[in-house]
This record gives sequence, structure tokens and C-alpha cells, in this order.
Amino acid sequence: MNQSTHFLHHHESLILTTQQHLTGLLREAFHHSDKENAIVVYDTRCLIATILMEGYKRALPHARMIDFDAYPPAEVRALLEALHPSDLVVLIQSTNFRLDAFRLRVELFKLKLKVIEHPHLSRMSDDEAPYFIDSLEYDKEYYRHVGRTLQSKIDCAPMGVLDSGGERLVYGSAFEPAKVNIGDYTGLANWGGQFPLGEVFTEAQDLRAVHGRVKIYCFGDVTYKINTPETPITLIIEEGQVIACENSTPAFDLILSNIRRDEGGVVWIRELGFGLNRAFSKTRTVADTGTYERMCGVHISLGAKHGTYGKPGFKRRDGLYHVDVFADTHTFSLGEEVVYKEGAWIV
Repeated sequence: MNQSTHFLHHHESLILTTQQHLTGLLREAFHHSDKENAIVVYDTRCLIATILMEGYKRALPHARMIDFDAYPPAEVRALLEALHPSDLVVLIQSTNFRLDAFRLRVELFKLKLKVIEHPHLSRMSDDEAPYFIDSLEYDKEYYRHVGRTLQSKIDCAPMGVLDSGGERLVYGSAFEPAKVNIGDYTGLANWGGQFPLGEVFTEAQDLRAVHGRVKIYCFGDVTYKINTPETPITLIIEEGQVIACENSTPAFDLILSNIRRDEGGVVWIRELGFGLNRAFSKTRTVADTGTYERMCGVHISLGAKHGTYGKPGFKRRDGLYHVDVFADTHTFSLGEEVVYKEGAWIV
């Protein structure tokens, strides 16, 4: 049995699940058919990337498969630029591909291509592969109902409260217009993005109206991996800034000191993210923060950087940090309505 055959045999069930999830995703979210071209650019530097590659090979039998490590970057770029609007590009990246100054997803969107991007896969361990594969399942009714309902409730809520087991973080203002990442690209400029899917996000219109305390059970550290301390860390927030914390760790202290050093001595709270992806939870985790932030729960960002929403006094280039931290959310309320409890959205 050669190496490739052994791999397929050993991981057949995971590859089959991947194929099934991707087939649904391509049909329901991307409306892709054999009439459009498809190119899958991949590497095989980690297990998850290799399983994804095999899954796409089966789900897209008409696609051209390109091993990024076997082609000169200029040739890869030329093949992508030769595609037509509405063709599909899939990027399976153990790290993230560099094609000179060519910023891949941005440039592909300029060409009106549909894009599925899977970056930083090597940050996750082989043991986390089943959770990652589960996160690719596209439940169209769930994502679109919960996503749109949350969006509309956020947009008319006068305030919100995050309860993390007796600690209350109060959002004492209305919210910015919510954005959704739910696999519905109707009316949007770009079709696709980074996967897995599943998030609604906003922030307080008045950042200084955010105050209280919140327990976080994990956070994105300086290596962009989630870090889970033995005891949850409690952030103490006044006027939208972290002024102190309890049960901190050296890794979290480093995050705070870096932000304070480079952002004027303060740590702002900005993004309020509502993750929808039920493949991830407090106990079903993957190490890559950018993937795990889709987990079914609430995360917030530390640092001044949040390019989606402009704020008076915040220059886009001044904000250097956007560090996701994950609240030990017992309930979340918008106005008087509880919209999240017991690990699930109830809208």
C-alpha cells in the first residue's frame, strides 16, 4: 500500500464527511455547478489541509487541482487571473499563500470570482480535524434564520447585557448596524470569504457606554492560538476600557501590556461577536483563533482595531490590535429579551 493509498484508507470516513459537507456548501451557499470553472489551490503540509484537498477533489470532480508547492507563484497567479467572473477559487492553506504583492482574496474578489478561503490550518492539531470538518456543514435554514433574526434584533436593541455567571457586562447604548457571515451573499459585492461560516457581529455605538465585569474562559494569544487558563479571567471594564483583571496569567498580561504599549496606554473593548457555528463550543475547541471565533457563543475584541466601524477619535491606521477573547456566557440579553442561554441561540 503506497503512502497516498494508506492515507485515503486511514482517513476515509473523515474525507467522506468532508465531501458531504462541501457538496452542500457549494450547492446552497455558492450555487456552483459544472458550468463554471473551479480551481483548488492547496498544500499538503498538515493533516487538515490534506483531508480538505481530498474532500474538494471529490466534491468538485471538474475542478483543476493545483499543489501550491509544485508550481511557481507566477504560474499560479496567471491561472487564477485567466478565470471568468463567477468562477470558483478554493484556497487550502496550512499557513497563507503569498504571491508576490498579490493579496489573494482581495485581488480575486476584484476579478468577480467566488472565493472559499481556508487559511492557517496548521495551527490546529490532527486531533482537532473532526471538529474542524464538522464546522463546514452548512445548515442553510439555521444560519439564515438565526443570523437574520439576530441582526434585526441587534439593530433595534437599546442596550444589551452579557451575563457570565454572576458577572454582568452592560452595553449601555444602541449597537452599530450588525453584519452577518451566514453564507448568504445576496446583494453583497463579494461572494465568499474565510471559512468556516457562522457569525453576526456589531459593537456599541458609544464605546464608553460599555461597563461591568466579564469572565473569559479563553483568549487568542500572541501566536494567534486560543489559550485556555485553568481559572477563567475576569475583565473589569469602565467606559469601554479594560482597567483591571482578576485571575490573569502571564500570557494574558503580555496581550494587555502589548496593547497598552502600542495604543496609548489603554485597552478598548470593540467588537461584539455572536458566533453561530455549533461544531465549536467551550469543550469542542480548535487552536486557531480565527476559526474558533465562529464558536456558538459570544466573543469580544480587545484593542482599538475594528475596520468595519468608524468612530470619532479612532483613525483606522492607529488601531494595531484586535484580540478575540471568549466570554463564559450564561446568557446574553438584547433589551429585555434573552437571546442566548445554555449554549444556544434562542431566537
